[in-house]
Amino acid sequence: IGAELDMAFVKPRQRTKSGIALLYNEETNNTYDVCLKLTKEVLTIQKLDVVCTSGSESQVNVHLLRTAGDEVTITVRYLREVPSFLKLPLGSPGPDHSRVSSPLFDSGVHLNGNGNNTAPSPPSPSANEPKYEKRWLDAVSLPLLMARVSRYKAGKDKLRFNCFEVFALDGASTNILQFCTAAESTDWLQAISTNINDLTQENIKIINKYCSSDDQIVHMGWACECPEGSAPGRSSTFKFLALRGPYFYIFKSPPISAADWGQAETTYNLYEVLFKVHKLWMAEDCWLQARLYLGLEHSPEQDTESLCFSILVGHGQSHTFRVELATDLAIWEKSFQRAVFLEVQRIQSKSYMCSSQGNVLCFTIDFASGFTCSESTSKTILWRYKFSQLKGSSDDGKTRVKLLFKNPESKQIEMKELEFANLTAVLHCIHSFIAAKVASMDPLFMCSQSFLGNYTNS
Repeated sequence: IGAELDMAFVKPRQRTKSGIALLYNEETNNTYDVCLKLTKEVLTIQKLDVVCTSGSESQVNVHLLRTAGDEVTITVRYLREVPSFLKLPLGSPGPDHSRVSSPLFDSGVHLNGNGNNTAPSPPSPSANEPKYEKRWLDAVSLPLLMARVSRYKAGKDKLRFNCFEVFALDGASTNILQFCTAAESTDWLQAISTNINDLTQENIKIINKYCSSDDQIVHMGWACECPEGSAPGRSSTFKFLALRGPYFYIFKSPPISAADWGQAETTYNLYEVLFKVHKLWMAEDCWLQARLYLGLEHSPEQDTESLCFSILVGHGQSHTFRVELATDLAIWEKSFQRAVFLEVQRIQSKSYMCSSQGNVLCFTIDFASGFTCSESTSKTILWRYKFSQLKGSSDDGKTRVKLLFKNPESKQIEMKELEFANLTAVLHCIHSFIAAKVASMDPLFMCSQSFLGNYTNS
């Protein structure tokens, strides 16, 4: 899985695709065929229309109508000869004129009943008579840079089967695209998502080229934030997430300029954040694809929970986000691991003020040496343990934690009880440092980090 994801970062796929779908408008409740054309940067929706292919005057008239704007004023004139021109039957309403024929088209039909009532075949059309054809014409073109897709109804957790919607950065939408089968819908969803992710990675490379090594973007993209529990009056909303430098950012909309990065809705220190996947899914949606092709659709409950991850932060707070594909979930998990690892490597150590038995102490987590506790004023070291000596811990969920260390000489377990103002942040920091320490001993992980680092900074 890791190798597949590495290749996804290194060689962005440039997909082009075309096909027929149904476009559903929720406001008008109308559905009609559209043609989809996907390129690397744009999704185009074409609608079937009738165009004039010959007849100079008609082409001019059609062009004038298409370019006239929202309102068109047409002046009409009543012609007394219209009934004859339209070949209306005897007794048609209108003025009674004896043996009058249309100067526009002499059909030989007379309104007074005298003469032959059978109209002869009309003459062959002239060369200037307009001809019409049905053609696919561009109706909507959505740029895919910073775009997002959603299979869910806006503000709700109700899944649309075989349907999804694409939203551009400026808020323009495709409306709901419907497909005949779940497999076809998933295929289009993956193709569009791949192109969006490829453009995002190219944008990241451009930004990182002009930023310092401590301010690199690891990953960014859209996710839907789900309200915690059953909070009344709250609905799911899309947020733009970013892993950059020492922080995890949550935006209402993507940052475009350098100043926009200072307008984040929320930021968190990466080493104090814990990433948690709700369910494990394999990369490339292989099981999802198999179920879809077999016609085994998921229940809405499964889809709501299966592609979610949580961000646990200080003081017991958390955010839950939902993505559209299992590949998105796997990329976010891998990106968080990499971002936290890079941040721990950068800061090397972190200290927190704490207390024990009424004494104010300084608790330090150091990537090289492990855990150290010292007096806050004299800086005298009271005890020190390596990461490998930590054998367990327990806490009251509020402020106190008990750390269990193994003494290398006596082989006995020694307990150290400490009290912190923000215990959750400290525990997450310990987790980040230990995870980074373990990862640094994995040659495959270190090789992938070096490889991805060269790609990110290129």
